[in-house]
Amino acid sequence: MREVNFLRKRDANRGLVEFVDIADENYNPAANSGVDFETAMGRIHAILPDGTIVKNVEVFRRVYEILGMGWVYAATKLPIVGSIVDRLYGIWADWRLALTGRPDLKTIVAQRQQKTECNTEGRCQL
Repeated sequence: MREVNFLRKRDANRGLVEFVDIADENYNPAANSGVDFETAMGRIHAILPDGTIVKNVEVFRRVYEILGMGWVYAATKLPIVGSIVDRLYGIWADWRLALTGRPDLKTIVAQRQQKTECNTEGRCQL
């Protein structure tokens, strides 16, 4: 969230980047090129204006570029550096939940499914 808040500030309400909260109970995969909650939680995704989906470090490259800070990720465009950074991001993405004290992806998805069913079918127990 820190990085998202930083990037929102850099966007300064110009609308160059639209951030989508996948944790919002109203998140709709159909409105986001079919990227479902589990997929979005597993890796960062971006949907370009033409509908192309990009993910992983490429998202950061593009967002920082759009916001005039492309130099931050410029070195990752070099083949060897990019390959290393992509692998490191993959490791981070796989371990980020555990490293930040959150449940694993399977548990988070199950909890969301339970909450969705509760909200849509009225099966909640208070």
